[in-house]
Amino acid sequence: MTAEPVPPLPAAVSTRVPSPLLTAPILPTLVRLSLPNILAMVASAAVAIAETACAGLLGTTTLAAIALVFPLVMLQQMMSGGAMGGGVSSAIARAIGAGNGERAAALVLHAVLIGAGAGLLFTALMLVFGPSLYALLLGGRGPVLDEAVAYSGVVFWGAVLIWLTNTLGSVIRGTGEMALPSTVMLLVAGLQIGLGASLALGLGPFPRLGIVGFGWGLLAAYSLGTVAMLWFLLSGRARVRLSFRPETLRREMFGDILRVGALSCISPLQTVLTVLVVTRLVSHFGTEALAGYGIGARLEFLVIPVAFAIGVACVPLVGTAIGAGDVRRARQAAWTAGGLAAVIVGAIGLAAAVAPDLWSRLFATDPAVLAAARTYFRWSGPFYAFFGLGLCLYFASQGAGRVLGPVLAGTLRLLVILGGGWVLAATAAPTWTMFALVGLAMLAYGGATALAVIGSDWGKVRPRQI
Repeated sequence: MTAEPVPPLPAAVSTRVPSPLLTAPILPTLVRLSLPNILAMVASAAVAIAETACAGLLGTTTLAAIALVFPLVMLQQMMSGGAMGGGVSSAIARAIGAGNGERAAALVLHAVLIGAGAGLLFTALMLVFGPSLYALLLGGRGPVLDEAVAYSGVVFWGAVLIWLTNTLGSVIRGTGEMALPSTVMLLVAGLQIGLGASLALGLGPFPRLGIVGFGWGLLAAYSLGTVAMLWFLLSGRARVRLSFRPETLRREMFGDILRVGALSCISPLQTVLTVLVVTRLVSHFGTEALAGYGIGARLEFLVIPVAFAIGVACVPLVGTAIGAGDVRRARQAAWTAGGLAAVIVGAIGLAAAVAPDLWSRLFATDPAVLAAARTYFRWSGPFYAFFGLGLCLYFASQGAGRVLGPVLAGTLRLLVILGGGWVLAATAAPTWTMFALVGLAMLAYGGATALAVIGSDWGKVRPRQI
């Protein structure tokens, strides 16, 4: 990396007027920023539902193959959008808050290179190790494994497009602009559903490609997303502008993004592992218990995007305040966001605990399964608020550049599940104890994350110069 002075960037960022993120009322601003994100999250959920429904039309083998690959596709989405994306948004927001427009603009190129590099790495890893992973760890066999490998080969060959779309979206969100990236993601979701289904099923003029049609639909959709985000950042309409100038590259700027983003990537790994471990442990309690847990997990997957959307909106609020040296406002934004997520997610959990059949009967009628779902909700539902609080404070900590504590809180949640689940399985404890353990793990996660935020000295985070 060169140490020579960097010429000023043309029209990089307008910093003459303080960002409204530093002056606007926190709660209304947070709500305004969160709403577009919720729409984008709902669209992503719709893609998963539609793809599963279409895969079912192709047969059980295709449905099972999609199920094998889906966790890794979602892991990539969480890493690129929420984990590394949080590091990108945080670094840019802190630079804008400090009034350092040149640094904010230079960080965009660093983010693009990190996103492209991570996407290429994901491609290499999945093309080499994917087939073994599906067979040895996830139990894929025969035609199911063959279809999973074919689908995976298409999806992960274009992993760089997913990483670039989510990285560029995180750049734009770091400036406080949520509507544009959310609109693009809505278009991406619509194209992925329409084109993917058409190519897989052979609708209209399209050939019937089977399972790989879903993969080509995904790549086409994210190609659109990448082009749209690039156009916005190159056009001068964004608060920061992408400029391909190698002389602006700095090791320290890569580090500014990676010290938050790379560490944050541990969190999605913990989340996926926790789900797999709980599923495995609950299976020891019988088919009805597993089905009841599956019904409960569906509701969790529905409420997570709410906390996620609020958290993503919180990152630029906290980051801009930290960059400006206003630690008090940064903490107010963090606790306001955490409280809002806790109230919304907690209300859903309490409603499920009080009237579990309102949700459960959408998926099952078997009395034993409904009874297991009731038990799950009554023991875990009251603790949803802590899960929402912890997840949102994790994003707030990204904005502050202090994410180690929340990541360790996720580790604590996993250890509670592993240790407690092993004891319960070994002692043949009743089913309700496993569901109570899930609630206890949520409590531990939310409480530990809150303590980490309280104990972290955000005042030591200082804005850097270019």
